[in-house]
Amino acid sequence: MLDLKFIRENPQIVKEAVKNKKESVDIDKILELDNKRRSLITKVEQLKAERNKVSEEIALKKQAKQDATADITHMRDVGGEIALMDAQLRSTEEELNSRMLWVPNIPHASVPVGDSEEDNVTIKEWGKIPQFNFTPLPHWELGEKFGMINLSAAVKIAGSGFYLLRGLGARLQRALISYMLDTHTADGFTEIIPPYLANTETMTGTGQLPKLAEDMYQLKDENLYLIPTAEVPVTNLHRDEILREDQLPLYYVAHTPCFRREAGAAGKDTRGLIRVHQFDKVEMVKIVHPDKSYEEHETLLQQAEKIVQGLKIPYRVRLLCTADLSFAGTKCYDIEIWSAGLNKYLEISSVSNFESFQARRMNTRFRDKDKKVHFVHTLNGSGLALARLISAILENNQTEYGTILIPEVIRPYLGNIAEITKSGQEK
Repeated sequence: MLDLKFIRENPQIVKEAVKNKKESVDIDKILELDNKRRSLITKVEQLKAERNKVSEEIALKKQAKQDATADITHMRDVGGEIALMDAQLRSTEEELNSRMLWVPNIPHASVPVGDSEEDNVTIKEWGKIPQFNFTPLPHWELGEKFGMINLSAAVKIAGSGFYLLRGLGARLQRALISYMLDTHTADGFTEIIPPYLANTETMTGTGQLPKLAEDMYQLKDENLYLIPTAEVPVTNLHRDEILREDQLPLYYVAHTPCFRREAGAAGKDTRGLIRVHQFDKVEMVKIVHPDKSYEEHETLLQQAEKIVQGLKIPYRVRLLCTADLSFAGTKCYDIEIWSAGLNKYLEISSVSNFESFQARRMNTRFRDKDKKVHFVHTLNGSGLALARLISAILENNQTEYGTILIPEVIRPYLGNIAEITKSGQEK
């Protein structure tokens, strides 16, 4: 959430951000409601001051045995007017607060202005795209062939947009999770196992609600949603808290399942594990001092890259343009890994800085050495999403001999398996 004072003093900057992010919110209406709210507050305060003054005069008249009937009648009228204005004020504030939740964050000055993902800027490429002397198979064929993925069983159990891992497929995911958590905790992150359900306040705090309500799974007749990412519960750990300055920065990492309705909504990449309703992810969250925000953002990107580099998967880093930037984000890097089976790059991690946008919604602050209170800055990055990572490992490491090589860094988590053979046996 933006500071209302900032909107009031910089309406054109906010309108430009709304335009560049392809959002739709009436900033003039917000300013109109803000003016109405402030006017009502002034009038109510004046009436209450008058009521207090006249009440004292009535008390003095009664003590002096004087007639105060006219004053009492007037005060009843004033009381009714105050009640009416208080109701108008509550209604105005409710509408204003509701509209404020739809105002997007302001893109950072370094973010390129663009109309689509085609305007994102590649700032780094790492690794060599694998070359094959045969036609590489997509991961859904490899997964079925080696008995690691069973898509038909998942459809039978839950429907389209779900997948089932079995045998070495399940073990591979568990190994990757352990590798990522061990790597991130060694970098100073505290591991969290949060609830996989979150209430409305929590979902609103990180910006999923109300903007992304249709993409969320809500429990019927309950104020609970299945989380779309660990970012939601972990970032909300310090909602409505005032931290000490010396507690910052706070680094957290969590592995959770993620649930999203929008799988397949784009009408592409719907086969296999690429676009699904449920997947697992390891997520990093940082809660930091505003002065360190962008330095921490670059470090967070490097920490996500470390995982991809360890697995020796070719990737590129893209700086998102304004139109591709999330509602809550002020700057975001996407890490995209190479998929040999699809012959294209796939997003595997978004590393985002939200500045104080989420902190204002969550009311998460810190007190500095001068006892002044400020909003923290929040950041998060996938480290990494599992479904696409598994697909890339299978596709990029297939051999002409009909086997799949296991990346060296996760072999210790798999009993030192180096290769999966045609029959699905371990070597």
